[in-house]
Amino acid sequence: MPETAAQTLEWLSEEHLAERDRLKERLFELKRLRRAAIVAHNYQHDEVQEVADITGDSLALSQHCVQLDAPVIVFAGVDFMAESAAILNPEKTVLLPEIRADCPMSKMAAWEAVKAMKSQYPDAAVVAYVNCSAEVKAEADICCTSANAVKVVSALPHKRIVFVPDRNLGHYVQRFVPDKEIILWKGFCPTHQRFTIDDLLQSKREHPDALFVAHPECRPEVLVLADHVCSTSGMVSWCRQAPADEFIVGTESGMLYRLRQDNPAKRFYLPTVKLTCPTMKMTTLDKVVQSLELMQYQITVDEAIRVRAKRSLDRMLAITQEQPWAALAGY
Repeated sequence: MPETAAQTLEWLSEEHLAERDRLKERLFELKRLRRAAIVAHNYQHDEVQEVADITGDSLALSQHCVQLDAPVIVFAGVDFMAESAAILNPEKTVLLPEIRADCPMSKMAAWEAVKAMKSQYPDAAVVAYVNCSAEVKAEADICCTSANAVKVVSALPHKRIVFVPDRNLGHYVQRFVPDKEIILWKGFCPTHQRFTIDDLLQSKREHPDALFVAHPECRPEVLVLADHVCSTSGMVSWCRQAPADEFIVGTESGMLYRLRQDNPAKRFYLPTVKLTCPTMKMTTLDKVVQSLELMQYQITVDEAIRVRAKRSLDRMLAITQEQPWAALAGY
């Protein structure tokens, strides 16, 4: 047994690495046995992203699942993401490794309240950010992502928009569509909301040469100071092309793994440890393995809700492909 503190730390590190290697070996064995694919959101632990077949943002992952020749999908993310995968892939088994991994922002918008808001504003289109439940997607007229929200809202003929559930993303969209009235839901991402101006200014003092890239779920006053605002997928391409060596990254901490993997010669800084999502970090490598061993926890969506939710997603995808709203309204 180790005799000193340094020896103890080295021993624990070796034990952790050995256990991680054992779990990875077991995972690859189970993947072959179940004919499964592992998809991981950009906010997951490094070790989970490392073993994933695909990493990315929530909707892109669900769309990739359609193309995968795998009857079983293990979705390392949070509940609404696995639901989206189930909506788009009803013939596949979708597993969420940690059943407690929910999204606090998604829970801020109950479908009954969204339905009541629709009645209150009958002339408005309800635009649902994909970070919401299947039931809310079913109540919405159309969905959007952080990457295409401006395009979706701009393409709608409606002059009034009920934007659910993220007020910060809705506020960001309003900057680009001043001719429309956007009625903001009161929801927000607690992780991004915790990131303040003071946190950013301190990080800028520490890294004066770094560019600041931010996710639109951040507070409006933080976004004003950003060199670029974009989705997580947008961050990957922008940071690769930007003529800079250092970046302050205004989104969840897991994103730094992907950025560092894609840009090994560049440096990325998290402005505050508050940018860590507790529920995203519930999914660990051993839980991914356990999910495949026990085939738990399967995510299903009621068929009537699935069909309506898929309609809202399909309308969004069609608009991103330049199809006019008039051709989609009768879906």
